[in-house]
Amino acid sequence: MLVGLENVLRTLKLKRLSLSTLLITILLIGLAEASFVPSTHAATLASPAAPVLGDPHELESFLDGVLNMQLQVDHIPGAAVSVVKDGRLLLAKGYGDANISQQLPVKADNTVFRVGSVSKLFTWTAVMQLVEEGKLDLHADVNTYLKTFKIPATYPQPITVENLLTQTTGFEDSTNGIIVKSADELTPLGTWLSRHIPARIYPPGMVTVYSNYGATLAAYIVAQVAGMSFEQYTEQHIFQPLAMTHSSFRQPLPAQLARQMSQGYTYANGAYRAEPFENIEVAPAGGLSTTVTDMANFMLAHLQNGSFGNQRILQEATAQKMHQQHFTNDPRLPGMAYGFYEANINNQRLLEHDGDTTLFQALLALLPEQHVGVFISFNHAGGPSEYETFMQAFMNHYFPAPGAQTPQASTASNTCLGQIVGSYQATRHNETSYLKLFNLFKMDEVSDAGNGQITVSTGDGAITLAEVAPCFFQEVAGPRSIVFRHDSKGTLMFLDDDPLQGFEKVPWYETQLFQMIFLAVCLLLFLSAFWQGLLRFLRSMFGRKQGNNVPKRSIGATIALWSSWIFSVLSIGIVLGFIVLFTTEIPAVAFAPLPLLDAIVIADQISIAVAVLMLICMVWQWVRPAWNLGQRAYYTLLTVAAIGFVVDLAFWNLIKWPA
Repeated sequence: MLVGLENVLRTLKLKRLSLSTLLITILLIGLAEASFVPSTHAATLASPAAPVLGDPHELESFLDGVLNMQLQVDHIPGAAVSVVKDGRLLLAKGYGDANISQQLPVKADNTVFRVGSVSKLFTWTAVMQLVEEGKLDLHADVNTYLKTFKIPATYPQPITVENLLTQTTGFEDSTNGIIVKSADELTPLGTWLSRHIPARIYPPGMVTVYSNYGATLAAYIVAQVAGMSFEQYTEQHIFQPLAMTHSSFRQPLPAQLARQMSQGYTYANGAYRAEPFENIEVAPAGGLSTTVTDMANFMLAHLQNGSFGNQRILQEATAQKMHQQHFTNDPRLPGMAYGFYEANINNQRLLEHDGDTTLFQALLALLPEQHVGVFISFNHAGGPSEYETFMQAFMNHYFPAPGAQTPQASTASNTCLGQIVGSYQATRHNETSYLKLFNLFKMDEVSDAGNGQITVSTGDGAITLAEVAPCFFQEVAGPRSIVFRHDSKGTLMFLDDDPLQGFEKVPWYETQLFQMIFLAVCLLLFLSAFWQGLLRFLRSMFGRKQGNNVPKRSIGATIALWSSWIFSVLSIGIVLGFIVLFTTEIPAVAFAPLPLLDAIVIADQISIAVAVLMLICMVWQWVRPAWNLGQRAYYTLLTVAAIGFVVDLAFWNLIKWPA
């Protein structure tokens, strides 16, 4: 996925289970073709006679029922799907509108969609082509191929080409600067990469940390080694051999493809809104525009180990190597092939990659053992659950799961439970910019459910699991598995449906609960100071008007009171600013600093000076008291809150100027 509200849709892991999931379940049950449970790994009882995938008419009937319902219920203007099997295109079909105002329907072989991070599969295929030719070494330091900039040596281990392919670079995540308003603002790939080198927050090869930067860096290496632009390379070495005549990484699109481009939409307040074409700086990681029939050719080539008709984009041995598992966070869980990630749905091994932009969604899924490939694309980004819903329905219909088995509890004493309860953040997160604050809103929670069981609450909901082996937990009423690991980074959690990242347990002061309590206490103190200052001002003003004597304060006391009142105004304004930012501008601020964020940072920086002044005044009041003990204690508490507040702002990188 390209953006993360999961960042912004998935990288924040704010997944939702759509209403269409439930309705599709009812539809499938009504057809008596398959049972469907709204979960990525829903366990279903096998149908007495599951249909065999192979009849285009039966497939079309099934897809019509699922996708027409999804479009209606999830407010999706248009979609397109292609299914391949046994070396041929079984079906490709469009649904809904490519352009609502012009009443243009989606056509499978003509309508162009953005496919988000599915684009990365072309980058990884290009890398493997050059590996095959001996021009790239999988185990070489990426700096070997970089001429104008270098990746810092944060750890003794260098980042290798293989680390890029398996998403184990250890780069922090950042969406800042990856989308610009116009094609004129796009930066040459090497220049952009040199200006946006992310921090390295994990040693390479330690854990999966999904990275748009890593994929874009791989594409830049392809261009450097091949001696041509990445766009030219993919056109000559992938698109042309595969007859992908409606595909391009170019921005803006060539004129003909621009005319075929589907409009991208958002939906709010009962209406669709057409949005402009997204200009993506990290195009090799998420900027491909293509049709579902072109993607069918790409799937056929990979299912046939590099062969397509009389053309070949990879040698058989290279393709097989690309499709093998090369890294996993735990041997019992799905892991990473080269570029593809593994999934296990209904006991079938899939090679997948999904993609989300702010306007489009897509999913490519291969079932190598069944010689089946599925590609689905939507022109509305409602959340990953839309393509997950579709794929689960497809699998339940054609490849239903066997009956669910009850997990057998471990006979060993549960020594893991005390270490794993707590809050977790994704390894795919930011640590060095204002985007770190997003981590606070995407925590997963692990709690003790009693009887040796745990409850894990994620963006998908909550599930209860029992320990079946040391630190290995199986869902009590389903097939989900979760593994915990303890190492130098602390406690790590790995989900069976998310091989692209792990989750690390955060210390108590980073948890959402502590941060909310701390903020609430601070705000109560600052609000009290604000109202007291306002009342003092009003009493003084009206007292003078009525000729009353207004008590004079020492200069020290006056400065102390004014500084606390100014700090209270600043802090309340900062909090209100963030509320506005995260409720109305969250997609935009994920990609670039906004004027409101700049104003907040200015207020943050002023608050530091005021807090220091309060600290000086507090010390002065204890050395040369002008107030009674209660007043001094209150002001001390207020000062401690102010210092704590600015320290917290600094911790979340909200003091320094946004890059």
